[in-house]
Amino acid sequence: MSVTDLPAVNGCAAAGCSYNHEHECHAGAITISGTVDDPLCGTFLDIGPSGGLSKVVARVGACHRTDCVHNAELECTADAIRVGPGKDKADCLTYQMRV
Repeated sequence: MSVTDLPAVNGCAAAGCSYNHEHECHAGAITISGTVDDPLCGTFLDIGPSGGLSKVVARVGACHRTDCVHNAELECTADAIRVGPGKDKADCLTYQMRV
């Protein structure tokens, strides 16, 4: 899988994240992590200065949530994901538990 094949982060509603600029994530890539009940964005940084790359919209670089239906060998197979508030300020809103 090449970098351009990785799913895009289509939107981010995580207020206060240094990588969130006008609801777009400008980190080069993000990591989804968390616990069984909480698929959080492991790249979320709640600090003042803006970060990231101004002309880049993030991709999902890694997914540690092996219980998600979109996870195949720690890679996200969703077409795109959304990040926003859930149990934390920045959760993967596309996460679906595998049954």
